[in-house]
Amino acid sequence: MLSAIDKDRIEAAVQTAEAGTSGEIICLLAQEVSNYREVPLAWAAAAALAAPPLAIALGLRPLAAAAKAGVWVAAQTGALESQFALALVLYAAVQTALFILVYLITHIPAVRRRLTPGVLKRHRVARAAHHQFAAFAARAAGSATGVLIFVALDDRQVQVLADGAIHDKVGDGVWTSAANAVGAAMKAGDDPTSGIIQAVEICGGALREHFPTDGPHAQVFSARPVEL
Repeated sequence: MLSAIDKDRIEAAVQTAEAGTSGEIICLLAQEVSNYREVPLAWAAAAALAAPPLAIALGLRPLAAAAKAGVWVAAQTGALESQFALALVLYAAVQTALFILVYLITHIPAVRRRLTPGVLKRHRVARAAHHQFAAFAARAAGSATGVLIFVALDDRQVQVLADGAIHDKVGDGVWTSAANAVGAAMKAGDDPTSGIIQAVEICGGALREHFPTDGPHAQVFSARPVEL
């Protein structure tokens, strides 16, 4: 996900940020937190249900077109039941074809990511971030000054979570600023490293202000970014 040089840059930033505080900063990166299997299905179903009625409303006459193409003979066109049955078959065939076509197109990762609603991405990334934060918190028993910077690269979503002690003193503004720094870097290009370093500096400033330390101290977690 990140080059060795980028990891070194982030690690150095974390070490600098943690030098004057008893708190810790953890950078965690994931390529994509979910495969969003429901997204291609939802788009395919919507297309299959909406497109045929819309086409008819716009003036498409499938039976007339079928008659011109020789799908059935003139004698059969007078039989209402046959026309109705054929219309149902054509309608179902069009819906099936549309469903398969749209599903295959939206199943392409790049297309699926673009068509996945932002609210769904934020929900999945937030859930993954809280899960990881709980796992790290369980390993750091007795500490309440840790900060997690969670970046989902393909989802282009960021979550910054903090333990209760630091969050009570800082509030949401600092974490929002840190998350926005990473988000802005991802929007500007494909490399989030500069944004992550800026986020580390923001979080480090809050930790040094509220939880300073007088000297060297042991850290539970590595300063190097972790990739899932």
